[in-house]
Amino acid sequence: MAKRKPNPDDVDSYLPLPASAMHIIVALAGGEKHGYAIMRDIDDLSGGSVTMGPGTLYGSIKRMIDQGLVEETDERPDPALDDQRRRYYRLTTLGQRVGAAERSRLTALLDAAQLRRLGVAT
Repeated sequence: MAKRKPNPDDVDSYLPLPASAMHIIVALAGGEKHGYAIMRDIDDLSGGSVTMGPGTLYGSIKRMIDQGLVEETDERPDPALDDQRRRYYRLTTLGQRVGAAERSRLTALLDAAQLRRLGVAT
């Protein structure tokens, strides 16, 4: 079965997000970053439990750009402090809205798990 194309007017049509996409959204919620900085941020935020390789990262970013969730930026830091080959990415307004919707979805799921006492010894 082919997956339907998300509708930019309906953030719920993007959900559920792949875990890799949500990790990228969380990393970019702190501001624009280049690819390696995104990978490091994901590793740091997960306490080392999630390591995203370049193939997964750039494949996910490409899909997210195609969906309008992320965009490549033209702005660069001081060239003396940066490698001109680096590409920088940031969330779009749609990406922020979809990230917030996914956060709400995951929070509701975790709340339900807590109500069912999942993981609590009885």
